[in-house]
Amino acid sequence: MTCSDRFLSSFAFASLALLMFGCASSPRFTRGNDTQRPSASSPRSASTVAPSNGNLLLTLEGVASFYAHDFHGRKTSNGETYDMHGLTAAHRTFPFGTRIMVTNLANGRTTVVRVNDRGPFHIDRIIDLSLGAARELGFEKEGTAKVKLEVIEWGEGK
Repeated sequence: MTCSDRFLSSFAFASLALLMFGCASSPRFTRGNDTQRPSASSPRSASTVAPSNGNLLLTLEGVASFYAHDFHGRKTSNGETYDMHGLTAAHRTFPFGTRIMVTNLANGRTTVVRVNDRGPFHIDRIIDLSLGAARELGFEKEGTAKVKLEVIEWGEGK
């Protein structure tokens, strides 16, 4: 392998890494104990804020947005009817039923949402929340907010 071949393969690797992992404005990932997936018999109460063992399963930071009127009453990706006043979310890859504690980093307000849809379709966003969740977090007027996501229970859907 010549010197120029090594340079080109190093350049290709670096380019691929930038494409896959983005730059400083991309969401930050912190893995907790993600082997603690819920069992079929685990409780699913709305009052639970963190896993019983206290370990968060995954933490992310990035920009959240919300969706509302145009989708209210339509079917979500998991087949439910979308209720813009509920506490639900759309995520690209998290299994349906995953419960996430969302914190607005600007004001410290927190809510727990359940993933029941796919999205967001804007590349710079890490989650799309229902209008009800955006109101609880206090960013309905702004449209987007810098948030921290903390997975507290993995869903069992696809």
